[in-house]
Formats: sequence, C-alpha cells, structure tokens
Amino acid sequence: MPSGDQSITLGRQKARSGRGGAGAYLLLTGVVTLLLLTNAVTGLALYFAPEINTLLREDNSAVFTAYEQRITELRLEVDRLHSRQYAQMGDMNLQMHELVQQQEMLSEQHEYVRALTEMAREMGVGSQDATPDIMTTGAIAAQPSAFAGDTALLADTLLAMQEETRMALVSLSDAATLSTDEIVSGLRGIGIEPELATDGVGGPFVPVDGEPGSIIDEANAVADALARYQSARRALMTAPIQPPLDGNHTVTSSFGNRTDPFLKRAAFHSGIDFRAATGTPVLAAAGGTVSFAASNGGYGNMVEIDHGNGLATRYAHMSRIDVSVGQSITGGQQLGHAGSTGRSTGPHLHFEVRRNGSAIDPSRFIATGRTLAAYLQ
Repeated sequence: MPSGDQSITLGRQKARSGRGGAGAYLLLTGVVTLLLLTNAVTGLALYFAPEINTLLREDNSAVFTAYEQRITELRLEVDRLHSRQYAQMGDMNLQMHELVQQQEMLSEQHEYVRALTEMAREMGVGSQDATPDIMTTGAIAAQPSAFAGDTALLADTLLAMQEETRMALVSLSDAATLSTDEIVSGLRGIGIEPELATDGVGGPFVPVDGEPGSIIDEANAVADALARYQSARRALMTAPIQPPLDGNHTVTSSFGNRTDPFLKRAAFHSGIDFRAATGTPVLAAAGGTVSFAASNGGYGNMVEIDHGNGLATRYAHMSRIDVSVGQSITGGQQLGHAGSTGRSTGPHLHFEVRRNGSAIDPSRFIATGRTLAAYLQ
C-alpha cells in the first residue's frame, strides 16, 4: 500500500499526463484547421483563376495600349518637327534666292554708279574719295559660295554694299551741286544767267520705281546734278572770263573815263590796255565764232569774237592776225600777236567786252575768271 508521499507523486504525474494530452490535441486541431484553410484558398484560387488571369491580361493590355499610343504621339511629333525643318529649309532657300536676286540688282546699279562716277571725274567733279569701293561687289560676285546657306551674312554684305554706294552717290551729288552753284553765282555776277538742264545726262536705264531701299533716287539725283553742272560749265566756257594774255601783264589803262593820250583831255576808254611786247601771243577769252578779223581804224589790226547771248570781245592793235571770219574758236586759243597798230602809243593789247554792242568793264570778267579758274581746266 503506497505511502502518502508516493500518492502525492503519482497524482502529480497523472496531472502532467493530462495536460500533455490536451496540448497535443490542440496542436493537432490547429494543423488540421490550417490544412483545411489552405485547401480552401487553393480551391478558391483555382475557381477564380480565369477571372484573375483576365484582369491581368486587361491590365497588361491597357499598359500596352498606352505605350503604343505614346509611340504614335512621338512619331507624330517627329513628323511635325521634320515638316517644320523642311519648311524652314524652304524659307531659307527662298530667302537665299531673293538675296541673290537683290545682289544681281545691286551689282547692276553699282555698275551704273561707276559710270556716273567716271563721268563726274571726266567733268572734274568730286574726287577719288567719292568713288564707291568696288571690292564689296567684286567679292560677292567672285565668291558666291562663301555665302552658301548663310543668308544673314549675305544680307549684311549686301546692305553694306548698298550703304557704301548710297554714301558715295550722296557725296557725288553734293559735289556736283556745290560746283554748279559756284559757277552760276560767278556768272550771275557778270550778268550771265546760264540755262541749266533739268533732265539726266544719259547712261543705263534705271526705273524710277525701284525696290524699297534701292539707290535709284540717289543715282537719279546724281544724274540730274551732273546735267546741271554740265550746263553751267558749258555756259562758263562761252563766258569771256579767261585772260587774253598768258601770265601776269600790267594794266596800263583801265575801263572808263581817262585822259586821252593823244589829245590830253577827258575821254571814255572802252576797254583795258595790257602792256605786252610785240609778238606776245593773244588768246581768246572764251569760245565762240570769229566775226571780224582785219584792220579797223584806230583799233588797228583787230579780231572780234561772238560768244553768243549778246556777248562779244575785241582784241586790238595786233601786229598779226592768225584767224579768219567764221572760224570757231575755243577759250585760250591763239588769235594772233600783240603789237602797236592803229591809234597806239606803243606795243600793248587793247581788250574789250561788249554786251549787245555796248562796251562793259572787262575787269569784272577777268576777276570772275580767276575765281572760277579751276572749272576752266
């Protein structure tokens, strides 16, 4: 019969055995439950697999559709950029074509300017500084490839050439106008009113309705200025303002009242007497036509030249006459030689200027000739 301690020990062992069985049961129950849940989830997954697969396919399809749409948009953008580039290239080609046409027009105008400049130089108008530089035009014409594709450079070069030419034309026009005004002013001082041309002097045709920014107005202004200058200079060449003797010769008797060298009383002297040795060349004071060439009483051997516009000059007391009536004379041409023929006290040249048959003071004409001598060359 077990003792009390043994009974207590056996009771404890039974209690432990009971608790162990309960734990095993709970564990087994949990495992079974987990297996059942796993089977249930797997079954559900297998049951709904087509729907899930469909959802996945629909999602991928949306992604692919969005991607393809983006690709299409990018392609359209590339096409648009290409189209813009082609359009810009077309505009550039058009601009280059227009600039080349402008270059050709400016080159033609530049040649016209050169012709005007050469004409002005032959007339004695302006200087070398007023001549437009042809280097710019030459560079454009000789090396067009240097501007290939660079419309800005070509446009700037053409603009520089145009402004260069414009400034040269303005300078030339101003020089011609200034010279004309000086000649006209001098001639008016001696009672000559020159008829000035109002049209051009010829040259290549340049239309008056040129393109905006062209040099047509300036070129036509130069042509008009040169025409006026040419008219003024023509009037100058027929004005008796050149000295009748070469070099400096003393005036021994002036125009107007004086004491007559023979009668020793007041008398009117119709010209100017220059001291000149016999044989000194006598020169025409201006261009004209010989109207008298012979002995003429107190004048002795005398030549008279008709200069037109009512003006005439007389050269008296000559020792020899070298021209004949009707002969055309240019200013500075030799008419004969000084002497002492006729009513004369010694070798000298008597020089007269007459307007409409009346004697006028020659000193004013000679003074005008000194002022305008540069235009008589």
